[in-house]
Amino acid sequence: MDFKALQRIFNQLDFKPKKHLGQNFIIDTNIIHKIINLSDISREDVVLEIGPGFGSLTDLLVEKAKKVYAVEVDPVLSKYLEEKYSIHNNIEIIPDDILKAEIPLHTKVVSNIPYKITGPILETIFYKKNPPQGILTIENSIAVRLFLSQNYKNLSRISIGLNTFMKPISKYVIPRASFYPIPKIDLALIKLIPKENLDPSLHEQESIKLYLKLIAGIMPYKNKNIVNALHLFFKVNKNKTFTKEKIRKLLQQNNFENEKLFNYKIDEFVELSKIFST
Repeated sequence: MDFKALQRIFNQLDFKPKKHLGQNFIIDTNIIHKIINLSDISREDVVLEIGPGFGSLTDLLVEKAKKVYAVEVDPVLSKYLEEKYSIHNNIEIIPDDILKAEIPLHTKVVSNIPYKITGPILETIFYKKNPPQGILTIENSIAVRLFLSQNYKNLSRISIGLNTFMKPISKYVIPRASFYPIPKIDLALIKLIPKENLDPSLHEQESIKLYLKLIAGIMPYKNKNIVNALHLFFKVNKNKTFTKEKIRKLLQQNNFENEKLFNYKIDEFVELSKIFST
């Protein structure tokens, strides 16, 4: 769907993009095909699309996938999609908020996701046992942080969380003019695949919740050493069980050096969670 086709639909429905929903519609056919090619969808795939808009990606997903679940929160768009794909039996339009909807099982997520809720979407969809593959258009500044590097400035809650469950394998910067309205942020297309051998401690939702709470609590102190970061985390949470001396002792018993937070690897953060969640 190019810009002229999009404008015709706007006029037909008397539609205006809603800024609070982060509606930026893809209009570059080359980018659409790039997303689809990167997705490598087969007839065995069940695809989740978040925020399908007017169906620029959906048109091709329906052709290639076994089943498509398209979650659209805007009632005008969900009604439009229901009518548009009424002749297809391999697509279900779910008129709901992706963060509240009951999502059926799926193997891949192919989406231009709403940029304002990127973090919550990643957590909802990928932070679990046996997550799907992800082919997503997201804000480039976030995409950069998802690819771990030695630059401690890029280490954050979202980079640790995502890399615990998923492995980012490719990133392409997308021109802003590929969307309408033109967004004010730089965008990137990324591909994520599930991490092999996810630690068994993260197979249950409750342990995942505790792990993410720990990561969120210590990341503001990533320039501090691990003892001080953990001590501040427990202090903020009014947990008097873990004194600084007890934290230091537990770390020593588990062969942790008292280094700055940004020096630790993903599996070490998982071990920290196991040590301090018991």
